[in-house]
Amino acid sequence: MKKTYRGSCQCGAVRFEADIDLNNGRRRCHCWICARQRAWETLVKPEDFRLLAGESELEDYRSATGSGHHLFCRNCGGASFGRGFVDATGVEYVSIAAGCFDDASPALTQGIRAHARFDAAR
Repeated sequence: MKKTYRGSCQCGAVRFEADIDLNNGRRRCHCWICARQRAWETLVKPEDFRLLAGESELEDYRSATGSGHHLFCRNCGGASFGRGFVDATGVEYVSIAAGCFDDASPALTQGIRAHARFDAAR
């Protein structure tokens, strides 16, 4: 069952909402960009994603294959979501960084944890 979640970049200039079925789970992308960011993401169909504000604030870094658009806020550098196309299947998607949801619940951020040195300070 889908529920609407809202999210934003760090400074709030880019804001979005998405209809997400948490039963579909999250994934960890292993492309070189996402691997370096240790990105956990939720994938949704383009029709389930709405950019509410900040389109003019987005910059686009395209992947080597050209099929992925790694979008980020030009103000704070926050990479809250991206868009892509899988050539083999013809499927378009929006990937939302799990840590960018404003109302993040444990179900949305499953698999994300603080860096070890911050955990040790607790």
